[in-house]
Amino acid sequence: MTTAFFTHPDCRRHDMGPGHPECPQRLDAIEDHLLATGLDIALTRFEPPLARHADLMLAHSEGYLLELDEFMKQAVETGEHKALDPDTLVCPHTWQAALRSAGAAVAATDLVLDGGAENAFCAIRPPGHHATRSQTMGFCFFNNIAIAARHALDVRGLERVAIVDFDVHHGNGTEDIVAGDERILMVSFFQDQLYPFSGGVPLGANMVNLPIPAYTRGGEIRELIEANWMPALEAFKPQMLFISAGFDAHREDELGQLGLVEADYEWITRRLKDVADRHCGGRIVSCLEGGYSLSSLARSVAAHLRALADV
Repeated sequence: MTTAFFTHPDCRRHDMGPGHPECPQRLDAIEDHLLATGLDIALTRFEPPLARHADLMLAHSEGYLLELDEFMKQAVETGEHKALDPDTLVCPHTWQAALRSAGAAVAATDLVLDGGAENAFCAIRPPGHHATRSQTMGFCFFNNIAIAARHALDVRGLERVAIVDFDVHHGNGTEDIVAGDERILMVSFFQDQLYPFSGGVPLGANMVNLPIPAYTRGGEIRELIEANWMPALEAFKPQMLFISAGFDAHREDELGQLGLVEADYEWITRRLKDVADRHCGGRIVSCLEGGYSLSSLARSVAAHLRALADV
């Protein structure tokens, strides 16, 4: 089984300043752990291209892209950090990193659909699932996973895809973009009453949202997944799975208060692989979202990759 691993040095150059949790060291921690455990030899590495304007337009409005481009140009000209909101800042390298991240999601989709790998993981930043059709939010600029899903549908001709989001924060941006699109089923869990304080009432019939109370542990979350996600995915029969892979629901991550551990992420991934094997020819593209405790992030990504690669 071939698992592709997409990453690029540009993704490390995006920096929102000292002390910001969404930091370049996140990718360093993942890489170091893969080397230390030998898991890197089970992966086939790829460097992604930059996303094209047409790719971004699959999920975002023209006006938003023009405004963001102008804002990024100002950061390049001044060489300084500029804040889009209190949590989301740009530096002179952010535009390139964001384009590279979206490009990775699209390239991974093409590679898997063309049979170059059974599945793929994109170790990218900035993340994407809070970016709405017309707004940056929560460290996110382009919605990488929504762009990839729409690419599979609108460019590559698939009829049905599913998006799975297991970040501790609700993927409000993805929901904003895909709600009501009958070609897409989105299933997620997230900590209730946590940023961005949404998701309790789904925006469309194609959403399966599971708000989880703080301090819920992995066993209970597994039961909720079996009872809610799995029947919906089986009935929908997606032709490809896309995963917004956030690892901040880990019990060591201070940005949330859920109680998952590495074994839970491996279990979730294997259950999703079961669905993909039955309905998708094994096709999965997973993109890194959250995860801010560097040690638990690295260990959890490794558990996710072991399940994807069957090692």
